[in-house]
Formats: sequence, structure tokens, C-alpha cells
Amino acid sequence: MPDDIASPLPSRASLLAPDELSPFEVLNPGSEKPVVLIADHATRFIPRALDNLGLDEASLLRHIAWDIGIAEVTRALAGHLGITAVLSRFSRLVIDSNRRLTSPVSIPEESDGVQVPGNLGLDPAARALRVATFFDPYHAAIEAVIQAHVAAGRHPVLVSMHSFTPVMDSRERPWKIGILWNQDPRLPQALIAMLRAIDVPVGDNEPYSGRDAHGYSQHVHGDHHGLANALIEVRQDLIDTHHGAEEWAAVLGEILQTALADPELYKPFRGSRQGGE
Repeated sequence: MPDDIASPLPSRASLLAPDELSPFEVLNPGSEKPVVLIADHATRFIPRALDNLGLDEASLLRHIAWDIGIAEVTRALAGHLGITAVLSRFSRLVIDSNRRLTSPVSIPEESDGVQVPGNLGLDPAARALRVATFFDPYHAAIEAVIQAHVAAGRHPVLVSMHSFTPVMDSRERPWKIGILWNQDPRLPQALIAMLRAIDVPVGDNEPYSGRDAHGYSQHVHGDHHGLANALIEVRQDLIDTHHGAEEWAAVLGEILQTALADPELYKPFRGSRQGGE
């Protein structure tokens, strides 16, 4: 089986031209190791039909368009650990795959002070086309990988990969890694403890929280299935070069390999719900 699966798009109208890539990429699709990596904001790709959403190249290089560095970290982790990874292939400005469709920032009209002209005043049909072209196929791909494990009698672990800016709203963020979680403490608490043991400044539900309502993927594909899960945020200035991405992929790979050896992670979570979803 090839390392990269392209799923057929819906037969209805699509924003993607025939020569443009599918809205997701799957690495190591045949892996039987019961761990699934996902990267919601892996690229800054915008289809030609949307004409860069009216933005210049400088804006599209910023964090508003993608999670800088995280695709390379995710690819390296998938290779080091031999596990399946699902990466998005569209900019978060086209539609944010980690936001509910009812969220006002699902298709943002403004992001970090930058107006997005191509997202202003979209009618329901235009919004639905983005959902059908990008959002639905990406999430269906994640669900297909999870359900393939379940069908084989495996209860997989979900690890969601993101990156964050070193400064936001004029405030410096001191953490190098953030671990976000909602209901299930098994994997996140182990990761936090191991990172602190090697003196990595790590945020426990910082700089964002897995317990608020803004996230989507971790809750829908992890919490709702009772899967052990964690969202790992890496500070962007650490991974915005090839060397940095490889270095932090090695650090995270070693820690994940140790944490994922715990057999308790592969059992359904039966704890009570704690905010978020």
C-alpha cells in the first residue's frame, strides 16, 4: 500500500482543480501500531479557485495560514515511531479543521488583525462547498484510520499535533511545549511529567486549553470514542527550520515511545466528562 492515499472527492462540485492535491494526506496507512497522529493545520495551501483569499504572500507565510513547522515534525514522528499520520492539505484560512462549523472563526473573516477579503460575506452555498471539499474529507480520513484499528480489535491512542506563536497579544509565551487535554489524564499527565523531568518548560493546558469549546478534532475523534489522547503544541520558533523540526521530533519521539508503552492507554476511558465537549 502506498504511503500517501488520495481519497476521491465528492461527486458534487469541488473547489479543487483536477491537478491539485486531495485535502488530506495519510502516512504509513498500513501500520498496525495503535497510535494515530493528526495535524489539522499542516499546510498553507489555498486552491487557485480562491485566488489566495485576496491576501499577499507575506500574510500567507504567517501563522494565521498554518501551524508553522508542524508538518515536518509530524512526518518525522510518523517515521520514527512507525505509526499512521493524517495531515490536512489546506490552509486554516480556507476553513479551520479544528473548529466547529458553527464557530464564527470556522472560516475567519479576520485573523490576528489581518482581514481576509476572500472570506467576507460568504453565502451558505459557498460555505457548504468548503465544508464538502476540505473539512468533511479530512475528518472522514481520520475516522477511517481509527475505525480500521477498531475493526482489527485495537483501541488506538490519538495524538494531535499543533504549533503556537512565541508571542501573542504582546505577551511572551514561556513554554516550549504545551500539552492540551480535556477528559482523560492518562497520556497528557505522562507527557507533562516526562518533559518536566528533562527541564523542558511545558504548559499544562497552556497556551490554550483542551477544556474549552474552541477545539474540535481532539474531542470528536478522541474524547467521543473514549480514546486516550493529547494535543501537543510546539512553539513555532523552535521548529521553523529543518534542523529544529528534526531536533524536536527526536525529543518528542523518545518521550512518546516511552509513554505509549503503557498498556492502560489502549483501554477505553470511562471517566467523567470535564468541560470542553
